[in-house]
Amino acid sequence: MKIHEHQAKEILAQYGVPVPKGIVAYSVDEAVKAAETLGGGVVVKAQIHAGGRGKGGGVKLAANAAECREKAEKILGMTLVTHQTGPEGRVVERLLIEEQLPIDREFYAGIVLDRAIGKLVFMASSEGGMDIEEVAEKTPEKILKETIEPGMGLQPFQARNLAFGIGIPTTSINAAANAMIALTKAYEDIDASLAEINPLLLTKDGRIVALDAKIAIDDNAMFRHKDKAGLRDLNEEDPLEVEASKFGLNYIKLDGTVACMVNGAGLAMATMDIIKYAGGSPANFLDVGGGANQEQIRNAFRILLSDPSVKAILINIFGGILRCDTLANGVVTAARELNVQIPIVVRMEGTNVELGKQILRESGLNFGLADGMKDAAEKVVALAK
Repeated sequence: MKIHEHQAKEILAQYGVPVPKGIVAYSVDEAVKAAETLGGGVVVKAQIHAGGRGKGGGVKLAANAAECREKAEKILGMTLVTHQTGPEGRVVERLLIEEQLPIDREFYAGIVLDRAIGKLVFMASSEGGMDIEEVAEKTPEKILKETIEPGMGLQPFQARNLAFGIGIPTTSINAAANAMIALTKAYEDIDASLAEINPLLLTKDGRIVALDAKIAIDDNAMFRHKDKAGLRDLNEEDPLEVEASKFGLNYIKLDGTVACMVNGAGLAMATMDIIKYAGGSPANFLDVGGGANQEQIRNAFRILLSDPSVKAILINIFGGILRCDTLANGVVTAARELNVQIPIVVRMEGTNVELGKQILRESGLNFGLADGMKDAAEKVVALAK
Protein backbone atom coordinates (compact mmCIF):
# COMPACT_ATOMS: atom_id res chain seq x y z
CA MET A 1 0.00 0.00 0.00
CA LYS A 2 1.51 3.30 -1.12
CA ILE A 3 0.91 6.40 0.96
CA HIS A 4 1.33 10.10 0.30
CA GLU A 5 4.44 12.11 1.10
CA HIS A 6 2.76 13.99 3.95
CA GLN A 7 1.60 10.71 5.50
CA ALA A 8 5.10 9.23 5.22
CA LYS A 9 6.55 12.29 6.91
CA GLU A 10 4.03 12.07 9.73
CA ILE A 11 5.15 8.49 10.38
CA LEU A 12 8.85 9.34 10.19
CA ALA A 13 8.40 12.29 12.53
CA GLN A 14 6.94 9.93 15.13
CA TYR A 15 10.24 8.03 15.05
CA GLY A 16 12.38 11.13 15.35
CA VAL A 17 13.26 11.86 11.73
CA PRO A 18 13.37 15.67 11.30
CA VAL A 19 10.84 16.88 8.71
CA PRO A 20 9.90 20.37 7.48
CA LYS A 21 6.90 22.15 8.96
CA GLY A 22 4.00 21.43 6.67
CA ILE A 23 0.22 21.54 6.39
CA VAL A 24 -2.03 19.48 4.08
CA ALA A 25 -4.53 21.41 1.96
CA TYR A 26 -7.50 20.10 -0.02
CA SER A 27 -8.52 23.46 -1.49
CA VAL A 28 -6.88 26.67 -2.62
CA ASP A 29 -8.22 28.55 0.40
CA GLU A 30 -6.78 25.92 2.73
CA ALA A 31 -3.43 26.25 0.94
CA VAL A 32 -3.41 30.03 1.44
CA LYS A 33 -4.33 29.64 5.10
CA ALA A 34 -1.50 27.13 5.50
CA ALA A 35 0.96 29.55 3.92
CA GLU A 36 -0.19 32.31 6.28
CA THR A 37 0.22 29.98 9.25
CA LEU A 38 3.71 28.92 8.24
CA GLY A 39 4.78 32.46 7.33
CA GLY A 40 7.48 33.44 4.87
CA GLY A 41 8.24 31.46 1.74
CA VAL A 42 6.60 28.07 1.21
CA VAL A 43 6.74 25.14 -1.18
CA VAL A 44 3.50 24.05 -2.85
CA LYS A 45 3.74 20.30 -3.47
CA ALA A 46 1.28 18.09 -5.33
CA GLN A 47 0.43 14.91 -3.45
CA ILE A 48 0.18 11.89 -5.75
CA HIS A 49 1.60 8.36 -5.57
CA ALA A 50 4.38 8.99 -8.06
CA GLY A 51 7.84 10.44 -8.27
CA GLY A 52 9.07 13.11 -10.65
CA ARG A 53 6.48 15.64 -9.47
CA GLY A 54 8.85 18.57 -9.71
CA LYS A 55 9.76 17.88 -13.33
CA GLY A 56 6.05 17.55 -14.14
CA GLY A 57 5.20 20.95 -12.68
CA GLY A 58 3.80 19.67 -9.40
CA VAL A 59 6.23 21.40 -7.03
CA LYS A 60 6.44 25.21 -6.96
CA LEU A 61 8.03 27.82 -4.70
CA ALA A 62 5.92 30.69 -3.37
CA ALA A 63 7.38 33.73 -1.63
CA ASN A 64 4.19 34.53 0.27
CA ALA A 65 0.52 33.64 0.69
CA ALA A 66 -0.53 35.53 -2.44
CA GLU A 67 1.92 33.57 -4.58
CA CYS A 68 0.83 30.40 -2.83
CA ARG A 69 -2.73 31.03 -4.04
CA GLU A 70 -1.48 31.47 -7.59
CA LYS A 71 0.58 28.25 -7.50
CA ALA A 72 -2.14 26.25 -5.72
CA GLU A 73 -4.73 27.27 -8.32
CA LYS A 74 -2.48 25.89 -11.06
CA ILE A 75 -1.53 22.63 -9.34
CA LEU A 76 -4.71 21.59 -7.53
CA GLY A 77 -6.95 19.72 -9.94
CA MET A 78 -4.33 19.45 -12.67
CA THR A 79 -3.54 16.13 -14.34
CA LEU A 80 0.08 15.68 -13.38
CA VAL A 81 2.10 13.53 -15.77
CA THR A 82 5.46 12.15 -14.64
CA HIS A 83 7.69 9.27 -15.71
CA GLN A 84 5.98 7.13 -13.05
CA THR A 85 2.32 7.98 -13.77
CA GLY A 86 2.34 7.01 -17.42
CA PRO A 87 0.84 9.26 -20.13
CA GLU A 88 -2.58 9.26 -18.47
CA GLY A 89 -1.20 11.10 -15.41
CA ARG A 90 -2.87 11.57 -12.02
CA VAL A 91 -5.32 14.24 -10.91
CA VAL A 92 -3.96 16.27 -7.98
CA GLU A 93 -6.56 16.31 -5.19
CA ARG A 94 -4.43 17.46 -2.27
CA LEU A 95 -1.39 19.65 -1.63
CA LEU A 96 1.34 19.79 0.98
CA ILE A 97 2.31 23.34 1.90
CA GLU A 98 5.76 23.35 3.51
CA GLU A 99 8.22 25.86 4.83
CA GLN A 100 11.16 26.69 2.59
CA LEU A 101 14.53 25.58 3.93
CA PRO A 102 18.05 26.87 3.18
CA ILE A 103 19.41 24.04 1.02
CA ASP A 104 23.11 23.28 1.15
CA ARG A 105 23.36 19.69 -0.18
CA GLU A 106 20.99 16.84 -1.00
CA PHE A 107 21.55 13.15 -0.25
CA TYR A 108 19.63 9.89 -0.64
CA ALA A 109 18.71 7.36 2.08
CA GLY A 110 16.51 4.32 1.61
CA ILE A 111 15.78 0.76 2.66
CA VAL A 112 14.72 -2.24 0.59
CA LEU A 113 14.60 -5.98 1.10
CA ASP A 114 17.38 -7.85 -0.73
CA ARG A 115 15.60 -11.08 -1.56
CA ALA A 116 18.83 -12.75 -2.66
CA ILE A 117 20.20 -12.68 0.89
CA GLY A 118 16.90 -12.40 2.77
CA LYS A 119 17.94 -9.25 4.63
CA LEU A 120 17.22 -5.55 4.60
CA VAL A 121 19.78 -3.31 2.93
CA PHE A 122 20.23 0.36 3.75
CA MET A 123 21.36 2.42 0.76
CA ALA A 124 22.80 5.93 0.88
CA SER A 125 24.13 8.20 -1.83
CA SER A 126 25.57 11.65 -2.31
CA GLU A 127 23.32 11.99 -5.36
CA GLY A 128 20.15 13.14 -3.61
CA GLY A 129 17.19 14.42 -5.59
CA MET A 130 17.77 11.92 -8.42
CA ASP A 131 16.01 8.63 -9.01
CA ILE A 132 18.10 5.96 -7.31
CA GLU A 133 17.62 3.72 -10.37
CA GLU A 134 19.30 6.36 -12.51
CA VAL A 135 22.18 6.67 -10.06
CA ALA A 136 22.56 2.88 -9.98
CA GLU A 137 22.72 2.74 -13.77
CA LYS A 138 25.08 5.66 -14.42
CA THR A 139 27.22 5.94 -11.27
CA PRO A 140 26.74 2.79 -9.14
CA GLU A 141 29.90 3.55 -7.18
CA LYS A 142 28.04 6.46 -5.58
CA ILE A 143 25.61 4.14 -3.80
CA LEU A 144 26.85 2.84 -0.45
CA LYS A 145 25.14 -0.11 1.24
CA GLU A 146 24.95 -1.63 4.71
CA THR A 147 23.26 -4.98 5.35
CA ILE A 148 20.90 -4.95 8.33
CA GLU A 149 21.01 -8.11 10.39
CA PRO A 150 17.55 -9.43 11.41
CA GLY A 151 16.55 -8.28 14.87
CA MET A 152 19.52 -5.93 15.12
CA GLY A 153 18.42 -2.84 13.21
CA LEU A 154 20.86 -0.45 11.61
CA GLN A 155 23.77 -0.17 14.03
CA PRO A 156 25.17 3.28 14.92
CA PHE A 157 28.58 2.47 13.44
CA GLN A 158 26.92 1.42 10.17
CA ALA A 159 24.91 4.63 10.04
CA ARG A 160 28.01 6.74 10.72
CA ASN A 161 29.92 4.84 8.01
CA LEU A 162 27.20 5.67 5.51
CA ALA A 163 26.96 9.32 6.57
CA PHE A 164 30.73 9.77 6.35
CA GLY A 165 30.94 7.86 3.09
CA ILE A 166 28.41 10.05 1.25
CA GLY A 167 30.14 13.24 2.34
CA ILE A 168 28.04 14.58 5.18
CA PRO A 169 30.13 17.08 7.20
CA THR A 170 31.58 15.90 10.51
CA THR A 171 29.41 18.28 12.51
CA SER A 172 26.24 16.75 11.03
CA ILE A 173 27.21 13.06 10.92
CA ASN A 174 25.53 12.14 14.21
CA ALA A 175 22.30 13.86 13.15
CA ALA A 176 22.35 12.03 9.83
CA ALA A 177 23.12 8.70 11.51
CA ASN A 178 20.24 9.19 13.95
CA ALA A 179 17.87 9.90 11.04
CA MET A 180 19.01 6.73 9.26
CA ILE A 181 18.53 4.62 12.40
CA ALA A 182 15.07 6.13 12.92
CA LEU A 183 14.15 5.42 9.28
CA THR A 184 15.14 1.79 9.77
CA LYS A 185 13.10 1.51 12.94
CA ALA A 186 10.04 2.93 11.18
CA TYR A 187 10.51 0.54 8.23
CA GLU A 188 10.61 -2.49 10.50
CA ASP A 189 7.79 -1.44 12.82
CA ILE A 190 5.23 -0.77 10.09
CA ASP A 191 6.24 -3.73 7.88
CA ALA A 192 7.20 -1.49 4.98
CA SER A 193 8.29 -2.84 1.62
CA LEU A 194 10.01 0.44 0.77
CA ALA A 195 11.07 3.49 2.76
CA GLU A 196 13.21 6.24 1.33
CA ILE A 197 14.12 9.85 1.96
CA ASN A 198 15.03 11.58 -1.27
CA PRO A 199 16.39 14.08 -0.78
CA LEU A 200 17.80 13.89 2.71
CA LEU A 201 18.67 17.54 3.12
CA LEU A 202 21.67 19.20 4.71
CA THR A 203 20.69 22.82 5.41
CA LYS A 204 23.11 25.73 5.37
CA ASP A 205 22.93 25.86 9.16
CA GLY A 206 23.91 22.18 9.45
CA ARG A 207 20.53 20.54 10.06
CA ILE A 208 19.52 17.17 8.59
CA VAL A 209 15.91 17.13 7.30
CA ALA A 210 13.78 14.71 5.27
CA LEU A 211 12.80 17.03 2.43
CA ASP A 212 10.80 14.29 0.72
CA ALA A 213 9.75 10.82 1.82
CA LYS A 214 8.22 7.74 0.26
CA ILE A 215 6.83 4.72 2.11
CA ALA A 216 5.01 1.62 0.87
CA ILE A 217 3.52 -0.80 3.41
CA ASP A 218 3.38 -4.53 2.66
CA ASP A 219 -0.25 -5.40 1.88
CA ASN A 220 0.19 -8.83 3.44
CA ALA A 221 1.02 -7.20 6.79
CA MET A 222 -1.93 -4.81 6.93
CA PHE A 223 -3.81 -7.10 9.32
CA ARG A 224 -1.18 -6.05 11.88
CA HIS A 225 -1.63 -2.36 11.12
CA LYS A 226 -5.34 -1.67 11.06
CA ASP A 227 -4.57 1.84 12.29
CA LYS A 228 -2.84 2.49 8.96
CA ALA A 229 -5.78 1.41 6.77
CA GLY A 230 -7.09 4.97 6.71
CA LEU A 231 -3.94 6.10 4.92
CA ARG A 232 -5.03 4.34 1.74
CA ASP A 233 -6.12 6.74 -1.00
CA LEU A 234 -8.40 4.88 -3.39
CA ASN A 235 -8.34 7.82 -5.82
CA GLU A 236 -4.67 7.00 -6.49
CA GLU A 237 -5.43 3.41 -7.46
CA ASP A 238 -6.96 1.91 -10.58
CA PRO A 239 -10.72 1.34 -9.96
CA LEU A 240 -10.51 -2.25 -11.22
CA GLU A 241 -7.61 -2.98 -8.86
CA VAL A 242 -9.59 -1.55 -5.96
CA GLU A 243 -12.59 -3.69 -6.90
CA ALA A 244 -10.44 -6.83 -7.17
CA SER A 245 -8.96 -6.29 -3.72
CA LYS A 246 -12.47 -6.52 -2.22
CA PHE A 247 -12.61 -10.19 -3.25
CA GLY A 248 -9.07 -11.21 -2.34
CA LEU A 249 -7.91 -11.13 -5.97
CA ASN A 250 -4.43 -9.96 -6.93
CA TYR A 251 -5.09 -7.84 -10.00
CA ILE A 252 -2.94 -5.29 -11.81
CA LYS A 253 -4.22 -3.60 -14.94
CA LEU A 254 -1.90 -3.45 -17.96
CA ASP A 255 -2.35 -1.97 -21.43
CA GLY A 256 -2.75 -5.07 -23.61
CA THR A 257 -5.73 -6.89 -25.13
CA VAL A 258 -5.39 -10.44 -23.75
CA ALA A 259 -6.86 -10.84 -20.27
CA CYS A 260 -5.29 -13.48 -18.02
CA MET A 261 -6.83 -15.48 -15.18
CA VAL A 262 -4.23 -17.62 -13.44
CA ASN A 263 -3.69 -19.27 -10.07
CA GLY A 264 -0.27 -18.54 -8.65
CA ALA A 265 1.93 -15.47 -9.09
CA GLY A 266 4.76 -17.36 -10.78
CA LEU A 267 2.44 -18.99 -13.29
CA ALA A 268 0.82 -15.61 -13.91
CA MET A 269 4.19 -14.05 -14.73
CA ALA A 270 5.03 -16.96 -17.06
CA THR A 271 1.62 -16.60 -18.72
CA MET A 272 2.20 -12.92 -19.45
CA ASP A 273 5.64 -13.74 -20.85
CA ILE A 274 4.36 -16.41 -23.20
CA ILE A 275 1.56 -14.13 -24.46
CA LYS A 276 4.24 -11.59 -25.39
CA TYR A 277 6.30 -14.37 -26.97
CA ALA A 278 3.28 -15.34 -29.10
CA GLY A 279 2.98 -11.77 -30.37
CA GLY A 280 0.24 -10.53 -28.05
CA SER A 281 0.08 -8.18 -25.12
CA PRO A 282 -1.37 -9.00 -21.67
CA ALA A 283 -4.18 -6.78 -20.41
CA ASN A 284 -3.61 -7.60 -16.78
CA PHE A 285 -1.96 -9.64 -14.08
CA LEU A 286 -4.62 -11.64 -12.23
CA ASP A 287 -3.82 -14.26 -9.62
CA VAL A 288 -7.01 -15.81 -8.23
CA GLY A 289 -4.96 -17.76 -5.67
CA GLY A 290 -4.70 -21.43 -4.93
CA GLY A 291 -7.95 -21.66 -2.97
CA ALA A 292 -10.29 -19.65 -5.19
CA ASN A 293 -14.00 -20.52 -5.12
CA GLN A 294 -16.74 -20.08 -7.70
CA GLU A 295 -17.73 -16.67 -6.34
CA GLN A 296 -14.17 -15.36 -6.70
CA ILE A 297 -13.96 -16.73 -10.22
CA ARG A 298 -17.22 -14.99 -11.14
CA ASN A 299 -15.96 -11.69 -9.75
CA ALA A 300 -12.64 -12.18 -11.51
CA PHE A 301 -14.50 -12.58 -14.80
CA ARG A 302 -16.58 -9.49 -14.10
CA ILE A 303 -13.44 -7.42 -13.45
CA LEU A 304 -11.69 -8.70 -16.58
CA LEU A 305 -14.71 -7.86 -18.71
CA SER A 306 -14.90 -4.35 -17.23
CA ASP A 307 -11.73 -3.49 -19.14
CA PRO A 308 -12.91 -2.31 -22.59
CA SER A 309 -9.52 -3.07 -24.16
CA VAL A 310 -9.87 -6.84 -23.54
CA LYS A 311 -10.44 -8.79 -26.77
CA ALA A 312 -9.87 -12.35 -25.49
CA ILE A 313 -9.34 -14.19 -22.20
CA LEU A 314 -6.76 -16.83 -21.36
CA ILE A 315 -7.44 -19.02 -18.34
CA ASN A 316 -4.30 -20.87 -17.26
CA ILE A 317 -4.80 -23.07 -14.21
CA PHE A 318 -2.72 -25.71 -12.52
CA GLY A 319 -5.20 -27.61 -10.36
CA GLY A 320 -4.08 -28.31 -6.85
CA ILE A 321 -6.08 -26.82 -4.00
CA LEU A 322 -8.19 -25.21 -6.71
CA ARG A 323 -9.41 -28.31 -8.55
CA CYS A 324 -9.97 -28.14 -12.28
CA ASP A 325 -13.64 -29.14 -11.98
CA THR A 326 -14.25 -26.34 -9.46
CA LEU A 327 -12.67 -23.87 -11.85
CA ALA A 328 -14.65 -25.20 -14.81
CA ASN A 329 -17.97 -24.90 -12.96
CA GLY A 330 -17.10 -21.37 -11.90
CA VAL A 331 -16.09 -20.37 -15.41
CA VAL A 332 -19.25 -21.81 -16.97
CA THR A 333 -21.50 -20.13 -14.39
CA ALA A 334 -19.76 -16.79 -14.81
CA ALA A 335 -19.80 -16.93 -18.60
CA ARG A 336 -23.55 -17.56 -18.58
CA GLU A 337 -24.41 -14.96 -15.93
CA LEU A 338 -22.27 -12.27 -17.52
CA ASN A 339 -23.20 -13.18 -21.12
CA VAL A 340 -19.56 -13.30 -22.16
CA GLN A 341 -19.20 -12.61 -25.88
CA ILE A 342 -15.42 -12.49 -26.29
CA PRO A 343 -13.41 -15.68 -26.92
CA ILE A 344 -12.05 -17.68 -23.99
CA VAL A 345 -9.13 -20.11 -24.18
CA VAL A 346 -8.61 -22.50 -21.27
CA ARG A 347 -5.46 -24.44 -20.41
CA MET A 348 -5.81 -26.72 -17.39
CA GLU A 349 -3.56 -29.28 -15.76
CA GLY A 350 -3.68 -31.05 -12.42
CA THR A 351 -6.36 -32.40 -10.12
CA ASN A 352 -9.56 -33.53 -11.91
CA VAL A 353 -8.37 -32.08 -15.20
CA GLU A 354 -10.37 -34.48 -17.38
CA LEU A 355 -13.54 -33.77 -15.42
CA GLY A 356 -12.90 -30.06 -15.78
CA LYS A 357 -12.47 -30.35 -19.55
CA GLN A 358 -15.65 -32.43 -19.77
CA ILE A 359 -17.62 -29.73 -17.94
CA LEU A 360 -16.37 -27.11 -20.38
CA ARG A 361 -17.11 -29.26 -23.46
CA GLU A 362 -20.64 -30.09 -22.29
CA SER A 363 -21.48 -26.52 -21.26
CA GLY A 364 -22.72 -25.57 -24.71
CA LEU A 365 -20.44 -22.53 -24.61
CA ASN A 366 -17.65 -21.89 -27.05
CA PHE A 367 -14.52 -22.45 -24.95
CA GLY A 368 -11.22 -23.09 -26.68
CA LEU A 369 -9.29 -25.88 -24.96
CA ALA A 370 -5.52 -25.78 -25.29
CA ASP A 371 -2.81 -28.42 -24.96
CA GLY A 372 -0.01 -26.72 -23.09
CA MET A 373 0.91 -23.08 -22.53
CA LYS A 374 2.39 -22.49 -25.98
CA ASP A 375 -0.75 -23.73 -27.70
CA ALA A 376 -2.91 -21.63 -25.36
CA ALA A 377 -0.93 -18.45 -25.98
CA GLU A 378 -0.95 -18.87 -29.75
CA LYS A 379 -4.71 -19.52 -29.82
CA VAL A 380 -5.68 -16.61 -27.58
CA VAL A 381 -3.40 -14.14 -29.34
CA ALA A 382 -4.86 -15.13 -32.72
CA LEU A 383 -8.39 -14.67 -31.37
CA ALA A 384 -7.53 -11.29 -29.82
CA LYS A 385 -6.32 -10.06 -33.20
